[in-house]
Amino acid sequence: MAVQPWGEQEFGAARPPVPGPPAMPYPPMPPAAVPQVAMPQVAMPQSAMRAATADRERTVDVLKAAFAEGRLSAAEYGERFEAASTAQTYGQLARLVADLPAGPMVAPQMTVAQAGPVLVPVPPTFLAPPPPRPTNALAVTSLVLGLLCVPTVGLLGVPAVITGHIGRRQAAERNEDGDGMAVTGIVFGWLSIAFWTTIMLTVAVFG
Repeated sequence: MAVQPWGEQEFGAARPPVPGPPAMPYPPMPPAAVPQVAMPQVAMPQSAMRAATADRERTVDVLKAAFAEGRLSAAEYGERFEAASTAQTYGQLARLVADLPAGPMVAPQMTVAQAGPVLVPVPPTFLAPPPPRPTNALAVTSLVLGLLCVPTVGLLGVPAVITGHIGRRQAAERNEDGDGMAVTGIVFGWLSIAFWTTIMLTVAVFG
């Protein structure tokens, strides 16, 4: 094989392999992403949930109310009470009171048109005080006459009694004050009458 002066081989002759860069290994392919499928969760029914001590006590309260109202006999109450004390789930407790009212009935809801206008109560602070009741005039007169029986030595006893009784009747009919005044005048009047009656009887007997 002829070699050219400049070091190249003759055309058509086999050339030695030229060393290249070292071969780099390819990175491994990641595994195909597998989609995560959410597993359906089976909801536990409420009747299968375990009951607490407070739930059993509420059930016993319903049984006591039903027994007091005559809805359960003594035997039925005893059986259900024992079952409620040993119940473990809501379902067991619900079966014991399924035929009993658990509380007051709920009132049906009313619309705004049916309910009518809403009346807001006024606080008592902003309300005007009620007007005072008038005092009966005859009751006042009876009180004055009764008090004057002392300085007049009982001479006004009869008018005090008469005006007192009339004043009490009028005060009751007209919703007026003065009943206490009329009673005071009547008492002083009758004491004056009793005083003069005693004096007259004494004079008549020993006169």
